[in-house]
This record gives sequence, C-alpha cells and structure tokens, in this order.
Amino acid sequence: MASRACKGDGMGLLTSPTGRRMMDGTAQMFLAELLFPLTALITTGFLTRQLGPQGYGVLALALTTIIWIESAITSCLAKATIKFVGETSDWRPAGAMIARLSLRVGIAAMVLVWLLAAPLSVLLNEPDLAYYLRVAAIDIPLFCLGQAYRSVLIGAGNYQGGAVARAGRWLARMCLVLVLVEAGLSITGALLGVIGASVIELWLSRRYLGSGMFSNQPRVPIPIRRYGVLLFMSSLSFIIYNGMDLFMLKILGGTATQAGIYSAAQSLSLLPGLFSWTFSSVLLATLSRQLADSQRNRARELVRDAMRVTLWLIPAAAIIAGAASDIVQIVFGVAFIPAGSLLALLIVGAVANVMFTVSLTVMTADGHPARTVLFTAPLIPLALVGHLVMIPRFGQLGAAFVTVGVSLLSASVAVASIYATWKVLPPLGTFLRSAVIALVLGTVSILWPTPGVFVFAKLIALGMVGLLGFWWIGEFRQGEIAAVRSLVLRKSEAVQVT
Repeated sequence: MASRACKGDGMGLLTSPTGRRMMDGTAQMFLAELLFPLTALITTGFLTRQLGPQGYGVLALALTTIIWIESAITSCLAKATIKFVGETSDWRPAGAMIARLSLRVGIAAMVLVWLLAAPLSVLLNEPDLAYYLRVAAIDIPLFCLGQAYRSVLIGAGNYQGGAVARAGRWLARMCLVLVLVEAGLSITGALLGVIGASVIELWLSRRYLGSGMFSNQPRVPIPIRRYGVLLFMSSLSFIIYNGMDLFMLKILGGTATQAGIYSAAQSLSLLPGLFSWTFSSVLLATLSRQLADSQRNRARELVRDAMRVTLWLIPAAAIIAGAASDIVQIVFGVAFIPAGSLLALLIVGAVANVMFTVSLTVMTADGHPARTVLFTAPLIPLALVGHLVMIPRFGQLGAAFVTVGVSLLSASVAVASIYATWKVLPPLGTFLRSAVIALVLGTVSILWPTPGVFVFAKLIALGMVGLLGFWWIGEFRQGEIAAVRSLVLRKSEAVQVT
C-alpha cells in the first residue's frame, strides 16, 4: 500500500514546482478563509444571543437570499476571470472588462431585489423581511466588484493579494457587526457590518491591483458571454440547491426559530466549502495554464492529486460529526442544541460538495462549461422532490438527509464523468485509508466527553492524530514528506535570521 502511494512523485502537488506553487497559493488563501469560521463563530455566537432564534432566523433568511444572488453572479464571473486571466500574460484588458460587467450586473441585481423584496416577504410569511432585504441588497454591487478584482489577482498568480483582501473582509465584518449591533442597531446593524466589510475588501483588492485598471484598456476577444451565461446557470443551480433546504423548511411550515437552528448548523458546516472555493480557484488557474501550454499529462496528474487531497477531508468530517452536539452548545448556546444532529449530517454533504466542485472545475478548465450545467441543473428538481417528501415527515432532519443524499449522488456522477473524459479517478487506496481513519477518529470523537471550550482542543488533537495516521499507513509519498520537511526547515531558518 505504501509503495503504491509513492508513485507519481515527479508531478505531485508537493513535489513539482507547479504543484508547490499551487499548494502555496492554496495555503495562503485558505489561511485567510479560515478567518471566516473563526470570526463567524464569534459573530454568530454574539448574534444568536443578542437576537435570539427568531431574530437570527430572520437575519439568516435575508443574508441567505443575498448570498445566493452574490454567489451566483460572482461564481460564474470569477471562474471565467480566473480562466482567461490565467491563460494570458497581460491581465489588464480582460480584468477591466470583467470588472465593469460585474459592477453592472451587481447594480441590476440590487434593483431587482428591491422590487421583489415585498413579494418574497409575503411568501415566507415574514413581514419585516422586505426592509432587511432592501438594506442587504446594497452589498451586492460592492461585493461583485470586489470579487472581480480578487479573481483577477488569483488568475494572475497574486495569491498574497487575494489572501490579504479576504482576511481584511472577515476581520472587518466581525468588528463592524459586533460594534453596530452592540450600539443598538440590531439586525440592521448586522447587515450594515456586512456591507462595510465588502467596502474594505474592495479597497484592499484595488490596492494590490494598482492604478489604471479601468483606463484605456482595449476590448479582448474572449468568449465571456458564452462562458458567463453557462457558468451563471451552473453556479445559480448549485447555489439554489445548497440554500433551498433552509427555504423549503420555512415554506413547508417551519418556524423562524427552526430556520435559525437549521441556519446555525449550516454555518458550522461551511469549512469544507471554504477549502473548496480556495482550492478550486487555484486549481482552475493552474489547469488553464497547463492546458493552454498543451501539458495535458501533467494536468491529468494534477487532477488526480486534487481528488486525492479532497479525500483527506473525510476524517475531518467524521471528527466534527462526532463532536457536533458539543460544538453547537459552546458556540450558540443551549437553545441551539438541536442543531447538533443537523451539523453531523450536513458536514458529510459539505465534503461531497468539495469533490463535486473539483469535478466542475476540471470541466471548466477543459473548455466545457456546458457540461457543468448538465450536472448542476438536475440538483434542483431532485432536492425539491426530496424536500417535499421528507420535510413534512421528518422536519429539519428530513431537509438535511435530502441535502446530503443529493450531494453524494452528484459527486459520484461528476467523478464518473471526469473518468470518462480524463481517465482519472480518486485513488482507491487514499479512499480506503481515509475511511479507516475516519471510522476510528469519529468513534473516538463521540466517546470522548469534552466540557466547554475543551471541545476545540479535542478537535485539534484528533486532527493531529489523523495526520499521523495518514503517515503511519503510508498515504504520504516520500517526495511529499521530504518537501514538507524542507519547507519547515526553510521557514525555521528564516525565523532565526529575523
């Protein structure tokens, strides 16, 4: 087993220059994204106690609607931006064109939300929701332009700039929300804090890009409309699917309190999604360059390793699922204890979504955006039928079961499609090793009682045991171990010099 894991050192993610650059960029941006769950834990814990389940449920409905729209716009344009910028040596013309387009689309979406806010509040039986939707909609054009700038940074290989902008967003959001809500602005203050965070991220991204991005840039012949429309349809389908469990729960008779509890569980299952966005963005930029340079064999090895890394998340999901009740109680309080069982389910679906996103990224880099639509569009009717059947019978658990089931099915089908075109599959050995470690660590996580904040110490300790377990059973290649050892030595030497 160990010998098979050692194959391919020449083109691995940690053993080739391209792979190391990709993983370095992923690490920089993922560390910045890790500020989101850390700051979100503080922010969400504060908000749930200040607003209560009902008030937090209304806030969750407003923000989820806006996040749907923002994600649909930025996901399609971000992927197109990263791909086209990654394929060219002069990023300014393409970057300027996409930034203008993002701003125009964001303004149009903001106006649309203003018009539809009242009907949507009636549909969800929340009269106050219309006002909060109109306030939150101000964030859309700011967020869209900021993400356009950040996507240009990533496509051009400026991962540090993208990481700094994202870190600034999460820190600013936490500080602004805490200050404004504490000042007595309640839900409105939380929404204004989110808007202020978008302004900070936009400013930081603009600084790293430098001046003159909009001035005198020629039009470039890139198929942005074809890619944009197809990726928009794909992203919109995926985003609607990911958020429809919360809305279907509310539409089918759930209370604002139940929506708040379900949303709390969703917020804690976002960590794999953060890794997914970061990893897939860098993967898209790298694959686009390799395919443009006719390096398909190297790209194939990169895809296989990307799937391998995704499988490493399985033990992490098992650890979180085992400690879900303790995590929920310490973060949100006793009123949100029912969210524990929901988190244990949703974290599994979140990992499946990472594999699904990697597969969609490969299709996009390979110049087949229409295929991403074929795989994401069926998610909505599948989930809709499931929710209509399961939610009336099982309530919140029914919604979670449907989400997890559809996620696992979609990931399996997408991986099969990648194999049909690329002849690449996730390594079976890695899957088996991950499953064994997940079974052991998940069981320990359940049986190991940890009062209060000690639950986080348990998560860290089990995570370290998981890494040691991967090493002990031969998952890590010799070249990867040597590369990590060399990196640690260089970092320690740099620290000693400073």
